[in-house]
Amino acid sequence: MTIRHLLTGAAALAFLAAPGVAFAQTAAEPAADIDLDVRADNSEMSEHDKLFALFADSDARSLELNPLGRLFRGDDTNADRLGDFLTDAAFYAGLRDTQLNVALLEQIDRSKLSATDKLAYDVFLYNQEQSLKGSTPEIRALTEVRPLNHFSGLHTFYPNFASGTGAAPFRTLAHYEDNLSRHDDYIAITDRSIAKFREGMETGVLETKLTIGNVVEQLNTQLAVPIAQSQFMGPTTMFPADFSPADTARLTAAYEAKTKEIYAAHTRLRDFLRDEYLPVAREEVGLSQMKGGEKLYAQMIESTTTLPLEADTIHQLGLSEVARIKGELEALKAEVGFDGTLTEFFDYVRTDPQFKPESREALTQSYYDIGERVDAKIGELFSLVPKSQLKIEPYDPSIEQFSAGGSYQSGTPDGSRPGTFFFNAYDLPSRLTTGNVTLYLHEGAPGHHFQISLAQENEDLPAFMRFGGTTSYVEGWALYAETLGYEMGFYEDPWARYGTLQDEQLRAMRLVVDTGLHSKGWTRDQAIDFMLENSGMTRTEVVAEVERYIAIPSQALAYKIGALKIQELRERAEAELGDAFDIKAFHAQVLNTGGLPLPVLEAKIDRWIAGGGG
Repeated sequence: MTIRHLLTGAAALAFLAAPGVAFAQTAAEPAADIDLDVRADNSEMSEHDKLFALFADSDARSLELNPLGRLFRGDDTNADRLGDFLTDAAFYAGLRDTQLNVALLEQIDRSKLSATDKLAYDVFLYNQEQSLKGSTPEIRALTEVRPLNHFSGLHTFYPNFASGTGAAPFRTLAHYEDNLSRHDDYIAITDRSIAKFREGMETGVLETKLTIGNVVEQLNTQLAVPIAQSQFMGPTTMFPADFSPADTARLTAAYEAKTKEIYAAHTRLRDFLRDEYLPVAREEVGLSQMKGGEKLYAQMIESTTTLPLEADTIHQLGLSEVARIKGELEALKAEVGFDGTLTEFFDYVRTDPQFKPESREALTQSYYDIGERVDAKIGELFSLVPKSQLKIEPYDPSIEQFSAGGSYQSGTPDGSRPGTFFFNAYDLPSRLTTGNVTLYLHEGAPGHHFQISLAQENEDLPAFMRFGGTTSYVEGWALYAETLGYEMGFYEDPWARYGTLQDEQLRAMRLVVDTGLHSKGWTRDQAIDFMLENSGMTRTEVVAEVERYIAIPSQALAYKIGALKIQELRERAEAELGDAFDIKAFHAQVLNTGGLPLPVLEAKIDRWIAGGGG
């Protein structure tokens, strides 16, 4: 799971990327006609120059609408704004930008582009088409009225972002003033969320009792923190040494007053959701049981996987993979000499103290140790490595209960802020250390940290390829990275191998459970039982996973679908290139052009194979 988010934070990515969350639409208001004459005359430019001029222009227009994305690139232009999320004006500005991008792209002769430029052309066109598909009145009517839940909500991302330890800079007086101004946007967005929920109450398109109940609990937890100890007051504990006493006193008072306003906004949202929305929210957890949900889920599958897959096809693939991996776990059980059923074997690992972290500090140290071992092996498989450093730290305790087992937050392109691998230390007795290696390979190196950092450090790529990416590629690469532990020798230890098989099983079960919940009418308990029966996950872990799939349908499909495609491409390259196959060159080809749609990646690797794999 990434905090990138365009790669921002896990919650921010979900908030910004979820259809209908970023902007609202009034069906009666049409998009304005596109005036191509506003573009500069480019008749004398080459097709390459036209293409990259369009990319630069599109990126500049996008950043004007998304100052938050700018901040994550290390650019504090317009840093006093979060953005006009959930407003009609912002939605239509974004829609007009997309329509303009398509119109201008049609003026470029693709046949005159180089192979690399054609790749960029295809990715850009794909992105615009997907944006338009997610912006239709029919789809938006099913999404914009559900602006947040416990997994995709600005309320789960913004406190850390504004704390002084997140991506926002706090080096100057202007930075501190910008943060206060962003608080005003955050409060306005919070209140707009209430208005959007009310629209859904009128149209009958509703979130679930489960997800909204979790949001209420999240807000209760945040509101229980004394204002003086709030993350929003964090910047006042780290004033730069050159700030005058008068400035620190003034800013401290301003931050306290603004934090009280944020608490009041959180209270308004909490009270509305608890007292008005929860009583009418839907009991059923699957999209197919929501008004219009079946069509929405089909659109989300295509958007997430970048492939035209049917829910039933994915479900059956998942069942097949679950059975295969379960067989490997049976073999491992025999290898370690456990005398009992597979379920009893799972229970043994779940409960034996040797597999439990001793403390938050010990868990942190274990990841430091894994990082050193990975660093010693990485050169055997990669010639292309990021310049950005990697930090390792646990989630803040205020958000860890509803957070994933781990996540990654990107650093800045220039390396001034390192990437960060976050791990979950909530309810330590329920955590297992067997999966630590796999989690590090996925979220850290060579998983998300490599893929995201290498893309954004590559200044030869257009910005949308440096800072964007499809979920199936991004998560598919990270899952593929887990399998490299075999080649690094980490899984010679049977318990580490147990951990990676369990993690692979998790991704296989996601295919079954996500489609089960959202296309086959499965209940929450049915999904939980399936995962407990087919893996060694603890109930705490399973509940968090299932409630994540309920909150963000289709996202969990990306991991296994993407990884299977990358593994398929590697096997094809090995078979066709034979002795000429170079694993370092293959990895460079997969990584050096950002997070491609899977069909575009496949075409690229096929061209590379045809060219001899150089």
